Amino acid sequence: MPTLYTMPGTCSLSPNIAVAWLNAPVEIHNIPYGDQKKDYYLAINPRGQVPALRFEDNDVLTEAAAILAWLGATYSKESYAPSSRLGRKEAEALAYMTSEVHATYGGHFNTQKFAESAAAQDEVKRKTYEKLADHYKRLNSVLSENGGEWYLGQRSFADTFLYVLTRWIEKTPLSIGDYPALKAYRARMEADDGVKQALARQAMEPIG
Repeated sequence: MPTLYTMPGTCSLSPNIAVAWLNAPVEIHNIPYGDQKKDYYLAINPRGQVPALRFEDNDVLTEAAAILAWLGATYSKESYAPSSRLGRKEAEALAYMTSEVHATYGGHFNTQKFAESAAAQDEVKRKTYEKLADHYKRLNSVLSENGGEWYLGQRSFADTFLYVLTRWIEKTPLSIGDYPALKAYRARMEADDGVKQALARQAMEPIG
């Protein structure tokens, strides 16, 4: 069966949750932090990143959004097919979360790649948190407008990545308390059996 490579604390939790929700026949292989740069993993994904989905023929699919799309197309019986309105909105939401929001976190996780001096790095972080605050305001607004339970009003894979983002905010000076819909959403997600299963498989704990 295919193998999904994950690592604690990373966005690989998103497809891990999707596998649990779908009860898909996918093996989860959780690697320790740091192993993504070791030879055995670089042979799987030369970019040294997770997630990576390796198939039985040794073909490898990377990028969370691409893996989620494959999982949905292969195993999903839900109504959010790519041809449906929910499917289109799911693709839009995932594109936003995995590119714009995730990319903004680069200024937090890899500040040294954007500036060398301490003063310049402080400026990068300040601008990063300003941008993230705008992103979380938008995410909170969309969630609220759609009823608050699911990001798009119905469960979709966008919820798997949004949950990751509600965890990452704890690594920043921002407070999830400023985004009440997201705070309540995170608590509900952590009561979900699939989320609990994925967290355990990735050696992670609920935040709430």
